[in-house]
Amino acid sequence: MSPEVPPALAAVLDGRTPAGVLPWPADRPVADALAAAEDAGWSAAALDLGGVADKAGFLDRCAAALDFPAYFGHNWDALADCLTDLSWCPPARGRLLVVTDWQGYAGAAPEDWSVFEQVLADAVGYWRDTDTGLSVIMAGGRGRQGT
Repeated sequence: MSPEVPPALAAVLDGRTPAGVLPWPADRPVADALAAAEDAGWSAAALDLGGVADKAGFLDRCAAALDFPAYFGHNWDALADCLTDLSWCPPARGRLLVVTDWQGYAGAAPEDWSVFEQVLADAVGYWRDTDTGLSVIMAGGRGRQGT
């Protein structure tokens, strides 16, 4: 593991700490997190929510960024299903999702953002005690409910 990887991420990637929601230094490019995950044999994806103002746009952005299968239903249940049943994606030691520029969407659609936080927390919890953890970085700050 490269010494420049923040300790919280390094501990998750090498298995010393269970996967979960991780802090990320505001002054560090998220590309560093994505590269560190890939170097450790994890799959990594960036979900950029810049300019997203509604649920439809949010779910479209998720589908594209995470390369969801064609059968993705573009609703909250389908999002939860795709995050907990990963039979559609290649195997990996773990999965890292880096969410960027999320504050605008969280402010524009707070009820939908709250649903997403719960879906994400449930997915992280689902994978926590498995050999293939899911970790999330909320770049630039934390969600309203701490996810």
